[in-house]
Formats: sequence, C-alpha cells, structure tokens
Amino acid sequence: MTLPPGQRAVAGFPRFGTHLNRPAPQVPPNPVIEISGVLKEPVIVALTVLARLPRQELRADFHCVAGWSATDQLWEGVAFKAVYGRVVEPLLPPNVCISHVVFEGLDGYRSIVLIEDALRDDVLLAEHLGGRPLTSDHGAPARLVSPSQYGFISTKHLCRIELHTTEPPQVYHVSRLVQFGLGLVNPHRRARVWEEERHRYLPARLVRPVYRQLIPPIRALIARRIED
Repeated sequence: MTLPPGQRAVAGFPRFGTHLNRPAPQVPPNPVIEISGVLKEPVIVALTVLARLPRQELRADFHCVAGWSATDQLWEGVAFKAVYGRVVEPLLPPNVCISHVVFEGLDGYRSIVLIEDALRDDVLLAEHLGGRPLTSDHGAPARLVSPSQYGFISTKHLCRIELHTTEPPQVYHVSRLVQFGLGLVNPHRRARVWEEERHRYLPARLVRPVYRQLIPPIRALIARRIED
C-alpha cells in the first residue's frame, strides 16, 4: 500500500473536527442544503431531492493533515460536479465565472475550495460510509468527500454551499476562538495530499512534526467524549 508523503495508516477511522470532545450537531428532521452566493437567487435543496441524482460509489483513502490515513473507505453519494451542473449552473447570471466554493457544516466549520478542485470527478456529497448512513461522528446527514485533498477540506454535516467569483476571506469557523486557532494553522489553499500541501506558507518538512504532535491530544479528547 502506497500512501502520500508523511502519512501513516491507522486502524479504523478516527473522529476528527472542531468539536472533538463535544457532541456532534443535531441533525434536522428534514435536512437541506442552502446554495447561495453569486446566483440569480439562493436555493434550498432537500437532501432527499439531491439523492435522486445519479448515485456514485467511491472507494478511497482518507488523509488527515495531522498525518494519519484511514484506508480503503467506501463512500456513496452524489458527485458535486452533478449538483453543480443540475442546480448551480442554471442559476448563474450571464458571464459569471466561479472561482471558489465554500462548504459549511452544521457545526460552524467552513472549507474554502477552488472550483477546479471541487469539480473533480471523485468529489462527492456523501450520505453513506461503508454501506451505511453516515453516523454523527463522520458527518451526518451528508458531507463533502474530496479524497485527493487533506481531510480539513471534506466538511462534515453539510448545510450550506456558497459560490464566489474571487477568493473569500479566510473564515473557517463561526466561533471566534476556533477561527483564531485555525488561522494560526493557516490551511493550504489547495491541500493536495500528493503534493503535501499542509500549510499555506510553510514547507511540509517543517510543519509535519508539529501536526504529528497533535495526534495524542486529539485521541485524548475523543476518549474523554466516549467515556462521558
């Protein structure tokens, strides 16, 4: 098994995110995704409607920027490329060129993705993992899955998609405290795992040891939540 540089395979699929020691956000009874930004008008799409688009299965490894990889994960959902073509493009004003997409979760986390990365064939809005509906730990009711990028791109608990014609402000979370921490980390714009794009400015060889030091406290937070 060949992994991207700096990654190590782990058993299972650890929980990750900005609320490691807190419960995941409550799933609404009728989940929807709000799509807004530079559109003629915003639109709210029920997940039940999106699920009627052509389905896609994807078997891929999941790579956390901290250095662990959960290998051979089976996702199922709808390609974002299909959602973009069916829902977004008909609502774009003439001559508008989208450059970035922001994906926001119910937990307040936001990822900022270049349009060319978002429209890759292997980028899904997934509702199933391993043949079962997503659990709260892994992003229920639906999440972004972009296997060629580090996990911080793959927003969980997806509830909002924004379209932009220029790079939006680097706002990664609605909480000021969490935003401060993520701002210190400076996530890379592309986050491509095979290019080891971990940090926006620093080379990977410098940040890799720092990220690895984060794994033990993250595991401790997860364990404390399980015990509680």
